[in-house]
Amino acid sequence: QVQVVESGGGSVQAGGSLRLSCAASGSIFSVNKMDWYRQAPGKQRELVASITSGSITNYADSVKGRFTISRDNAKNTGYLQMNSLKPEDTAVYYCNAAIRKNDRDFVLFSYWGQGTQVTVSS
Repeated sequence: QVQVVESGGGSVQAGGSLRLSCAASGSIFSVNKMDWYRQAPGKQRELVASITSGSITNYADSVKGRFTISRDNAKNTGYLQMNSLKPEDTAVYYCNAAIRKNDRDFVLFSYWGQGTQVTVSS
């Protein structure tokens, strides 16, 4: 079975930085698109950043210029570098990976990580 595991969350003061990791493991032929979402209490889940297999990136306006998404294809791992954190960044952050399992058919499966808590205090 494929497993997606997130790490790197924690509590920081405003202006601090955190680096989140999203490691995919198991029976994997390749990892296609990788996304980072977040959900704050009482709010809907929102897309924070995405990166394609060709390393094309997109960011939500609220994090543009502060967050950087990247990937290491050899490790099947994605990263979200978060700088200049604000209290409004407080949320549970989730990784979503679209994974191809074999080299016969182009079929993608969506996997979610368990989420990691990010808390930013003022």
